Amino acid sequence: MKVLMISDVYFPRVNGVSTSMQTYRRELESLGASVTVIAPDYGDTGNEDSILRVKASKIPFDPEDRLMSLSGAKCLAGGLGRHDIVHIQTPFIAHYAGIAVAKGWGVPCLTTYHTFFEEYFHHYIPFLPKGWLKLGARTLSRDQCNQVDEVVVPSSAMARTLEDYGVRQPIHIIPTGIPDEMYRPGNGSEFRAKHGIGRNRKMMLFVGRVAKEKNIEFLVRAAQRAKQALPGLLLVIAGEGPAEGEIRKLITALNMENNALMLGNLDRNDALIDCYAAADAFVFASRTETQGLVLLEAMAAGKPVISIAHMGTLDILKAGCGAIIPEDDEEAFAAEMIDLMRDESRREAIGEAALAHADQWRAKEIAKRMLVRYESLVKKMQTGR
Repeated sequence: MKVLMISDVYFPRVNGVSTSMQTYRRELESLGASVTVIAPDYGDTGNEDSILRVKASKIPFDPEDRLMSLSGAKCLAGGLGRHDIVHIQTPFIAHYAGIAVAKGWGVPCLTTYHTFFEEYFHHYIPFLPKGWLKLGARTLSRDQCNQVDEVVVPSSAMARTLEDYGVRQPIHIIPTGIPDEMYRPGNGSEFRAKHGIGRNRKMMLFVGRVAKEKNIEFLVRAAQRAKQALPGLLLVIAGEGPAEGEIRKLITALNMENNALMLGNLDRNDALIDCYAAADAFVFASRTETQGLVLLEAMAAGKPVISIAHMGTLDILKAGCGAIIPEDDEEAFAAEMIDLMRDESRREAIGEAALAHADQWRAKEIAKRMLVRYESLVKKMQTGR
């Protein structure tokens, strides 16, 4: 099986789409598939190991991302030789290039709907009315999903949303799995020593893109409430993004400089695993996740999770399965922080439940489900049924 994945984002741009693609690429290849990725050139990246880069320009209102050349993407793909299937990962240039290439090759095409754009665009295009952007996101999503043969979503909530939009093509729920290396023990003591975090200091961790849609302000304000009862509490924020300046200002305004630490992006192969190991608990408050990969990563590290439950996180967050799910309220969230940090035996019990719960999301088993979808689509096109 030869698979072409095409996306408007990929590493070194760190986000859930990049992580999902990398995980699937590795696991599918371990199952015998051949995977080629076409993604933007970020200026310091080149073609390597079947990751092909397309000339791209900077986006004025979104400096992290790049806009690929449509003709460049189609030309690069066209020169590869026929693949068995095209898997589109994002709804911008990659979508239209992927559709064109699949038609040219006469092969099936599917897309993964990673991002809840209805609740996303207004953070990046604030000069347009929110209602217009919501309607535009719904219309674009419906039209693009109806142009492919099948749609993959990471959660049941996202499947229902696309059905409500009017998507008529088959929708399959296949989440992104967690690679085996994320289940291995990290060196939490070494991580704490490196970053000057006391051995016994209570540490809450958030990992993810530092962006408005992640609702990190909620976590900072909840931690500020919790520190009244736990003066030594530390909130660690691991990630980068366009809201870093705003978060730093909020930390200062709330007098949280000694209770919050922003670390930037951490290497997924070592530092991030050690960071999870160092934490006493993981905290999360995004209302727009289509899955919530970092929740599973924290659980795979055996860490108890405190998180509000919205959209895709509803498929992961279950009471009694490694998670505490407070009301969507800063005071209630802070109360759970305090209670959990004061009860070591409860943390250990919830952490053990989290690890057991995470086991069902191992990447190789989930990649097998994706491979079945590929094989089914190829067979359907070949037989006309």
